[in-house]
Amino acid sequence: MRGEVLYFDPERGIGFIGGTDGNRYHFDRSDLSGRATTDKGERVEFVTAGNRAHSVVSLDARPEAEPGDAPEIVPRRQTIGTSVPTTGQAAVVSSPLSDQSLFGYFRTSISGNYANFRGRARRKEYWGFVLFFALTVIFVTVAGVVIDAALGNLDSEEPVFTSLFAVLVVLAMIVPALAVTVRRIHDIGLSGWFILLGLIPTFGNLIILVFAMIPSQKRENWWGPVPVGAA
Repeated sequence: MRGEVLYFDPERGIGFIGGTDGNRYHFDRSDLSGRATTDKGERVEFVTAGNRAHSVVSLDARPEAEPGDAPEIVPRRQTIGTSVPTTGQAAVVSSPLSDQSLFGYFRTSISGNYANFRGRARRKEYWGFVLFFALTVIFVTVAGVVIDAALGNLDSEEPVFTSLFAVLVVLAMIVPALAVTVRRIHDIGLSGWFILLGLIPTFGNLIILVFAMIPSQKRENWWGPVPVGAA
C-alpha cells in the first residue's frame, strides 16, 4: 500500500502514515527499510498488519545526479493534513511537543486545545488546568466582592458583580474542562465517553477523580503517542 507520512518523532522513533485507503497506520523506527528516520509529507510504500505499517520504503528517494545532468524540477506536493479519516486515533498535534509548566499547560488548554477532544493529556497537564481554573475562579470572585463592596451591593440580597464574574468564568471554562478530562481519560487507554460517569452524583465524580490520578500508559495507544514528559 502507498501513503504519506503524517508525523514522525525522531527522539521516540514513532510515527503515523496516512494510507491511500483513508486509514492511519502507526510505525516505529524498526519498520523503516534501510534508514533510521523519515520526514512529514514523504510519500512511502508499506506493508500493513492490522493498523501497523511494516517495511516502509520511501517513494521520494532520488538517485544522485550525474555530473552535467540538469536538476530535476519536482512539483510541490500538498501534504496530507490531520483531516485524513481515522478509525479513532487522535490528531498528533493535540499533545504539546515539549514539557511545560503547570501554567503553560493551562494556557494551552484554554487556547490551542480549547475544544480539542482528541489525543492524550498527561497528569501534569490535567492538574495544571484544574489548579489555575480554581485560582481564576477565586480571583474573579474576590474582584467581584471588592467591586460590590465599593458600590454598596453587598447590602443587597444579590451581589451583582461577584455572581456575574463567577458565572462568566465557569461558562468560559466548561468546554476546555471537558476537553482536557476526555484527553486525560484517553491517556490511560479508555474511551472519552467514560466522562459521562460524571453525571452520576458523587460516585461518578469519584471515578473521574481516580482516572485523573492514574499514570499515563507508557506506550502508544489508540489515541496517540505517549505525551512528552509523561511519568
